[in-house]
Amino acid sequence: MQVYLLYGGKSAEHEISLSTAFQITQAIYYQYYSVIPIYITRTGTWLQGQTITEPAKFADNLRLEEADKKVQAINEHENSKGIKFLPNGFNVEDSVVFPVLHGPNGEDGTVQGLLETLNIPYVGNSVLASAIGNDKIMSKLLFKQAGIPVVPFEAIDAQAWKHDSEKVIARCEGELLYPMYVKPASLGSGIGVTQATDVVELKNAINDAFLLGSRVIVERGIAAREIEIGLLGNEEIATSVPGEILSFDDVYDRKLAMKEDHEARIPVELDDELLTKLVDFSKRAFAVIDGSGLARCDFFISANQDIYLNEITTMPGFYKNAMYPRLWEAVGLSYSDLIEELLQLVLKKNQANN
Repeated sequence: MQVYLLYGGKSAEHEISLSTAFQITQAIYYQYYSVIPIYITRTGTWLQGQTITEPAKFADNLRLEEADKKVQAINEHENSKGIKFLPNGFNVEDSVVFPVLHGPNGEDGTVQGLLETLNIPYVGNSVLASAIGNDKIMSKLLFKQAGIPVVPFEAIDAQAWKHDSEKVIARCEGELLYPMYVKPASLGSGIGVTQATDVVELKNAINDAFLLGSRVIVERGIAAREIEIGLLGNEEIATSVPGEILSFDDVYDRKLAMKEDHEARIPVELDDELLTKLVDFSKRAFAVIDGSGLARCDFFISANQDIYLNEITTMPGFYKNAMYPRLWEAVGLSYSDLIEELLQLVLKKNQANN
């Protein structure tokens, strides 16, 4: 079976996607699959590299550069060559697309919609689930509707900010308390997040967030632990052990390079009642967005054990030392077996739909 590995992209999380793709090439079971790399450059050009039948030597082997005529072997040079690829070039028969794209034009439903239109099976969530999960404003509104607690927040659109920023600030200060956290509505959890402790910082943070998107969310800051749970499955949803992020700065560094061993406690010991609630909220959130395949739910737990769902991520960081694979490794599911499980879930879903 051929696995089209779709990675890179135009978003701020390009490097994360590239590293994820590289690590998948290290771990996939080549006795069952060959891998066709499809690299989306930062400018949006799609390039197809030569079929991979063994682990790539370096991550930069997957950073394809356009070739004039022929495709050079993926391991010949640090920057391998690729030929331009059009989405209708996917071979539908005996193939699966594995998109490891993050942020806009990746995990927001756009690529998923393209693949649906072409009737191509792919790893991960559907158009609806991807779009909702990627939009922190819409997901929080739906979670509130479903009775899943979220941190108090205010949604800001670009036009409201442009025409009457003082009114927006007054609304934030009237409904929320400092410190506030400001972030673009549609980027990864660690991208573009700024703490604001006063009105000057709040204005600056909102301006900065609008450089990364057209909608911004402002949340009330709370003193809390961050607990994460992985989900895996289609109809029958399995949940991982819980893990705790011990330092926010350990998720991504300023240059968006992955930390090889960011500080976390996996599994984290929680009392039975609290863990039961987290698992319940995780499965309910996954059902609300009509999720399938995989997701990671990130929670805040206050000192008095109040639970808030921070977000659901439909394509969580998938490099080997990211939280999602580590949560499953603690259950006994290796990185290679996790990849295999996701591919099998695609096949089962495709069979059920045909």
